[in-house]
Amino acid sequence: MSTHRGLTALLPSRADYRDLRRTWRGDLVAGLTVGIVALPLALAFGVSSGAGAESGLVTAIVAGIVAAIFGGSNVQVSGPTGAMVVVLGPIVASHGAGAVAVVSLLAGVIVLAAGAARLGRVVGYIPWPVIEGFTLGIAVIIFLQQVPAALGAHAGDSSNAAVAAVESFSTIRWSEAAWTLGIVVAVAAIMVLAPRVHRKLPGSIVAIAVVTAITSLGGVPVPTIGALPAALPAPAVPGLDWATVVSLAGPALTVAALAAIESLLSARVAASMADTGPYDADRELVGQGLASIASGFFGGMPATGAIARTAVNVRSGGRTRLAAVVHALVLLAVVYLATGVVSQIPLAALAGVLMVTATRMVGVATVRSVLGSTRADATVFVVTAVITVSFDLIIAVAIGIVAAAFFALRSLSKTSGIQREELPGPSAPGDQHIALFRIDGALFFGAAERLVERVTTITDVDVVIIRMSQLEMLDATGARAVAELITTLERRGITVLVKGVQARHEALAASVGVIGSLRHSAHLYTELDAAVAHARSHVARAGHSAS
Repeated sequence: MSTHRGLTALLPSRADYRDLRRTWRGDLVAGLTVGIVALPLALAFGVSSGAGAESGLVTAIVAGIVAAIFGGSNVQVSGPTGAMVVVLGPIVASHGAGAVAVVSLLAGVIVLAAGAARLGRVVGYIPWPVIEGFTLGIAVIIFLQQVPAALGAHAGDSSNAAVAAVESFSTIRWSEAAWTLGIVVAVAAIMVLAPRVHRKLPGSIVAIAVVTAITSLGGVPVPTIGALPAALPAPAVPGLDWATVVSLAGPALTVAALAAIESLLSARVAASMADTGPYDADRELVGQGLASIASGFFGGMPATGAIARTAVNVRSGGRTRLAAVVHALVLLAVVYLATGVVSQIPLAALAGVLMVTATRMVGVATVRSVLGSTRADATVFVVTAVITVSFDLIIAVAIGIVAAAFFALRSLSKTSGIQREELPGPSAPGDQHIALFRIDGALFFGAAERLVERVTTITDVDVVIIRMSQLEMLDATGARAVAELITTLERRGITVLVKGVQARHEALAASVGVIGSLRHSAHLYTELDAAVAHARSHVARAGHSAS
């Protein structure tokens, strides 16, 4: 029964729309607004990925509807994104555009399985500097990917965006580059100035409409999107065979990881922007997995939650899933009613839209905040960004997390320490032969060696008392270090007493050998006074009381 309830929580319910009577007007307006904003992005991301404008549009429609209905966020808007384009580019270059639908299907299954396995909360462990470094790297790659189109040149053969952008300079025809650069500058200027005229004016749509009208009426010789289908393609199972699945398994896993990370980050940010209700991370993965599967059946791309479009949705008044569904229906209307006009859009105009989008992905204030936080966080931020641009997105996230963990452990190790204390109460003869040590903070693999070095160098004592009552964290390595410390001291003839092993550490201390390494089980104490009394009696028996 509990399993049934758990699965039900991952499925749509009437509760998803309980506020619809109150919010439907705002949802309709928000959906229309996001649809207008999403159109140029869907086309641009499709072209930039190598899969084609049609693929981007299909993804925004099909995945947008499926993710809105099945996802875990009330306001998430899904579709093709810049980060996904960055990953898909090398896949298209290596396996052809036909591989995109297969990768979408395989990645969707992986993301769906992750949601069913309740792995949604894993993204909460990704540090903020890693997220921002990852985002900055993606923004740089998206910008660099548009350089060839902005110059009217052919992209280089390299799968690295920076190298390909540099290689494209060798194919520039300056007679064409003058027009394409002019289009990019015009688009960027309109997108920047439009909100100043009216804050809700969709700058990207206005910019594309203006330059398309000029280039079409003026007969300007620049590459355009070209013919688009006047209807959605019929769903079909992508060509699957074992060899194809094996060759695309690695790329699909990378795409799935990116889809999960980006979607959950977007949903988390959206939940903090307005009172739109909480999001269910596991259900969001299920919804995004189903969205990519559906997109693959229609020949589309893998989908993720899109933070920019989601933010527009929330700011425009979207409060329920209806807004994201309307956004997809607006794009569907474009397919059936306006493909002739859309086919005339210059590719340079889409490049301009993406270049402006890339520059807006990471704010200057955010970069300053990260760089001005701590040296460790700034290093993680820069390393993640550089590796994202230079190598691979998922590798960058992995290395960023490892670097952040390293710095966190190093910082944590500094909070741990071992201090020698004076014995409590009035001094007694022979106290100089008793050493009392207090272990503070965290005793784990990053700090254990320092403990052993500090205590084992002590001389001229007969008894060592180790206080563990102030120990906040203990792992197996730390516990083993204590056991080895006790064994080393006992071999030198020094009696070791342990005081204050906390209840939460008792099982670990016993299993690793801390208790067993003591000379006698009675050498484990809960009260410091009793331990000190035993130490003094031991010193007295050893004949040091008068020394």
